Amino acid sequence: MSAARSISDDRHRGRVAALQLLYQLEFGGVSPSEVDEMARRYWTEHPVPEGHRSFATTLLQGTVERRDQIDPLIEGAADNWRLSRMSVVDRTILRLAVYELLTAVAPPAVVINEALELAKTFGGEESSGFVNGVLDAVKRVLEKQSNLPRLPMELEAQDPKIGT
Repeated sequence: MSAARSISDDRHRGRVAALQLLYQLEFGGVSPSEVDEMARRYWTEHPVPEGHRSFATTLLQGTVERRDQIDPLIEGAADNWRLSRMSVVDRTILRLAVYELLTAVAPPAVVINEALELAKTFGGEESSGFVNGVLDAVKRVLEKQSNLPRLPMELEAQDPKIGT
């Protein structure tokens, strides 16, 4: 396995773990002050390599810390949808992906593609279409605000290391 593929797989697994942790936070009624303890229990039950855990923890903490910035972006992009009406899974995937878009953890196309994979795996029948539409709208808003680096799609397609 190439090093680029290994990093990509670790990041995907990290996103899955972050999604599961954020879901527990959202659905389980865990307060933000209990996040570290919840994550510690999760890693005890689901031991993984350090890189995987580190990436997931960064995503978890960043998404929680920036939720006040993330939620208005999602609501503004989700025509006629309040966050409270979205499924917990869709809302959690969107929060995670918007955090990544805000911080340029990976190129926007990679972030959106990963979110779609999560939606296909964990969401409902229409989740991937919904998530795609909302994230595309958020991406456009962030590009207009110059908060999102623009990377031509051709470069991402040419270099498999981009987006890992």
